[in-house]
Amino acid sequence: MPFHQDYVRVEQPAFGQLIRELRHTLKLTQERFAVQLGVTFPTINRWENGHATPSPLALKQIDLLLNQMAHSDDATLQRCSQEIRSKYFFQRN
Repeated sequence: MPFHQDYVRVEQPAFGQLIRELRHTLKLTQERFAVQLGVTFPTINRWENGHATPSPLALKQIDLLLNQMAHSDDATLQRCSQEIRSKYFFQRN
């Protein structure tokens, strides 16, 4: 199953919470988070405010970021990645 199938199960209001939580975990401003994902500041702002959802390409970037966190040497980032995935994403059996 492609990675984005997990994201399809995330409801639109949850995308904003997911983005905000991930950004805060990484201690990034909306501007810095936008640069990291390769999108614009207004895009991050719209996602967080529930006015838009990430594109499939942006979802792939978010997935890669969560994977990087999960494989980080930082135990806090590892734990946060796991918590975010379990909180927002459909778990495959």
